[in-house]
Order: sequence, then structure tokens, then C-alpha cells
Amino acid sequence: MRARPIVCLISAMLWGGGAAGQEAVPAPLVPNVWPVPHPPAAVTPILTVDQERLFSDSAFGKAGQQALENESRALAAENRRIETELVGEERALTDLRNTLPVDDFRKRAQAFDEKVVRIRQEQDAKSRELGRRTEEDRKRLLQTAVPILAQLVAERGAVAVLDVRAVLIASSQIDITDDAITRLDKVLGEDNDAAGAPPAAVDGTPATP
Repeated sequence: MRARPIVCLISAMLWGGGAAGQEAVPAPLVPNVWPVPHPPAAVTPILTVDQERLFSDSAFGKAGQQALENESRALAAENRRIETELVGEERALTDLRNTLPVDDFRKRAQAFDEKVVRIRQEQDAKSRELGRRTEEDRKRLLQTAVPILAQLVAERGAVAVLDVRAVLIASSQIDITDDAITRLDKVLGEDNDAAGAPPAAVDGTPATP
């Protein structure tokens, strides 16, 4: 009997084909002696971060927002109190209209108008100051976040970080916002106890709740 070609025998052992009339013998499993390491899922050239969440979800941002809300409510209450007082003064002045000389009434009316304008400017300035402090807090947070983001870029083997609003579609695996917030809380908490207290104003004095 002619010997079967070696190639056919090898094929039979590998794919289960045996000699005629014999059962097919499954090929033994060969262990993977050269395992290929799986790269970390987050290794990617592009990472994303949500800058709004850096502020709204970080301890520093939450403290700043709480302080802003408290001061905004206090300012609104002050505005209502001032408005009530001015309405009372206006009514009292109106009642004097028919009892005062024209020139005297005109002087009082002019003084009242100037007072109203001055108070409005003062209250508007307070409101703008609250907005300015919020922007300063955001700038401070971003300045602190830059080296943290750079560290995450290096750790993930990336080359760039984009804001999520600049990306149309992206996997959540490349978002580093949560990691950045965790490190921000640690850095700012150790720096000036910002994690548990309202942020300081630009002049260094604590914000008033």
C-alpha cells in the first residue's frame, strides 16, 4: 500500500480527517505560549474633558457656586428692601407736591431721582462683582487643571485633550473628567482647604456666605 503523503497526514491530524474507516481524532489544543498583552482601554491619542463639569462637580466649584448662591440671595433681598424704601419715599414726596413751593418740590424730586440712580448703580456693581468672582474662580480652577490634564495625557499615552463640546461623537472611555476632578479636589484641598470652604475673593479675603 502506498504511503499517504505527509501533508495529508498532518492535515488529518489537525482537521480531524483520519484514515478511511477510522474516527476523526480532534487535534489537541496548543497552549498560547506567546500571549499578546492587551493594551489599556484608555490608551488613545485623543482624550476628552468636560470643562463645565470640572467646575460644577469639583469640590472647589461646588463651594464657589454655593457661596455665589448665598450672596445672590442676600443681594436680591437687599434689592427688595431698598425698592420698598424707595417706593415709600416716592409716595411721601408725591403727597408733598401740592403743599410745597414749585422750586422746593423740584429740588426734592431731582435729589430723589439722583438717589435712585446712584443706588441702582451701586447694586448693579455688586451684581457684576459676583459675576466677576465666578469668572475668577473658573480661571483659577482651569489653571490648576492644566498640569493635571497634562499628567493624564502622559499617563494615557495621548497627544491632545479636547473639550467634549468640540467633539461630535466619542467613546466614554476617552473621557478623563472624573479622574481630573478627583485630582483637582486633592490638589486644591491640600493647597488652601478649598474643598471644604468657599473660595477666596480676588483680594484674598474669604467670600461671605
